[in-house]
Parts: sequence; C-alpha cells; structure tokens
Amino acid sequence: MKSHVFRTGFGRAGLLAAAILVSVFFCLSFCLSQVPTPTQARRLILKDGSYQSVTKYEVHGDRVRYFSAERGEWEEIPNSLIDWDATGKFEQGRLQGKVAPEAVELDKELEAERKAEQARSPQVAPNLRLPDEGGIFLLDTYENQPQLAELQQSGSELDKKTKSNILRAAINPMAGARQTIELPEAHAKIQSHTTVPSLYINIDLNSNDAKQGAPATVQAASGEPSPLPPTGERFKIILVQVKGGKRIAGGINVAVTGKMKTDERFVASTVTTMTGGWVKLTPAEPLATGEYALIEMLGKEAMNLYVWDFGVNPAAPANAGTWKPDATDAQPKTDQPADLKKREKQ
Repeated sequence: MKSHVFRTGFGRAGLLAAAILVSVFFCLSFCLSQVPTPTQARRLILKDGSYQSVTKYEVHGDRVRYFSAERGEWEEIPNSLIDWDATGKFEQGRLQGKVAPEAVELDKELEAERKAEQARSPQVAPNLRLPDEGGIFLLDTYENQPQLAELQQSGSELDKKTKSNILRAAINPMAGARQTIELPEAHAKIQSHTTVPSLYINIDLNSNDAKQGAPATVQAASGEPSPLPPTGERFKIILVQVKGGKRIAGGINVAVTGKMKTDERFVASTVTTMTGGWVKLTPAEPLATGEYALIEMLGKEAMNLYVWDFGVNPAAPANAGTWKPDATDAQPKTDQPADLKKREKQ
C-alpha cells in the first residue's frame, strides 16, 4: 500500500515538473521571438570604396554632418564624396536584417587592406606601430610610455615625402687621406630615456641620393666597386666621443695602398628582420649615458659619412615630435584634413 502511494505521488510530481518545463520553454521561445535580429551599424559609403560607421547623419546642402560610431564625435564630409546609391542599398539591407553583398565585398577588401598595412607597419609596443612610409626610428620609454622618435641624418635636410631615401657621402680613396665624421653640438637632439633603445630601420638601400652624387657602392683603389654588406650587417651602432663642444663619430684612414680602415667604436647588437622591409637593431647590453650614432657600412672597412645620431640620458627632457600609442592603433603624424576624415584603418 505504501509503495502504491509513493508511485502515485512521484507520478504527479513528474507531471507537474514536465508541465513547468514546457511552459518555460514556450515562454522563452516567445520572448526570443520578440527580440529584434541584430543589424549592422549604419554606414556612409564613400566613392573611394571606404566608409564611415555612423549612428546618425544630417545633410546640409553640400555638406553631410554625421556622428561617428568609432570616434564618438560629430564630423563633416562633402556631400559629393558619398556614394548615395551604395549607401541606400546598404541601409535597406541593414533594416531588413540582411547583409548586402556589396557590404560583404567591401568588408573583405578593407580587411585585406588592413592586414597589408599592418604588415608594412609592424607593432613595436601596445597600440604603437611603425609608419608604412619607412624611415629610421628609436623606440624610447618616457614616463612609462613607449614612444617612437624619428632620427634624421646629421647635417642633412631630407624631404619628408622621401624620408626613405638617404644621403651618402662620396668616398674617394686617396693615399694618406683621413676623413673624420664630426657632428655639430655636444648632444644629439634625440635622447633615449631607456638604456636599451631599439632602432627600427627601413630605408632605400639602393639610394644614390648622395650629396656629391656618390654611388651606393664604395670604389676600391683598383676602381672596382666593393660589394655592400648583407642587410643584417649593413647598420651598426657606434659610441661617439665629445670633444670641444662637438661630437666625433669616427673617421676613415686611407693607406697608401688605397685600403680603408675605419676608426669607430662598435656596440654589440642583435639584428632582427621584420615585415614590411623593417630591420630591428637592439644593443646586446644596456648603454651607458652618452652620445651614439647609427652608421651605414658601405663595405668591409668603409662607412657612410652621414650618420643618424642619438644620445642616451634617462634624465633628459621629453623628445619633441614623437609618435605615441593610439587607442585606435592608427598612427597619423598629423590630423587629417577637416574636409575628409576617412575611416581610421586598424
């Protein structure tokens, strides 16, 4: 009798639990059916193929004012730069919860472009990338913040649009000649606050833009061009001596036979090849406070007489014009024109 009562009670409880589960299931199904399908953010698609992610926009004559979904602020763009047909098609698909084919292709193109740009601009610190146009940069740390400082060749005035080109001095073997590399002032403009700065190099190694028209190769006494060192041995860091308010980066002695012998103080360093044509040069040990320079070797015993100078001084003031981490992981050196602020590339 007790066993029958137990089975009966269990059966009723089981039926009640099943009924509750069914009710919960239908309730959840109904609630989920009432939740709208997520749609893509609104876009203003430009005629150049890029787009602006926006939350809203207003058309005022020949200008379009929009609130950027990425930067959280109002911006403007000329009406003539917007592809309104493509924008309309995308908006229609967005409202219908569909992904427009044009948007899919555009996203693929932008993603491929983003990856290609990142390959040209390797990341050297969180949210800090090298520029894709090349140059020579020193990675510094100032007040616990990583910064990139661009190094310029001493005594040269380079066109910023062709910074990857460099100057090379003419080296003509002359019996008994000695040429000293002297740098003006006692200290370089760029001072590293860390004792182990990394140098990032990406320049045109075949540039013939010498001040006196010197070729990229060094002419030996025989008149035959001397082969240039491989990339990993092309650049070195040297210690610079300060004398009489000037810096002596090194010199070249030329024997009667025409053989050159450099008089520099090399700093042991490690070389790492990176993407985008960049080479990373890092001292093997911490550098003492003082003056240094990056030199280009033009042969086994010859060097470019134009160097990239820098100093090491943890107590030095902040360097001017440095590149700092950007939360968007983009590194424009200057602000974009107000008329066209394109979508920031990640």
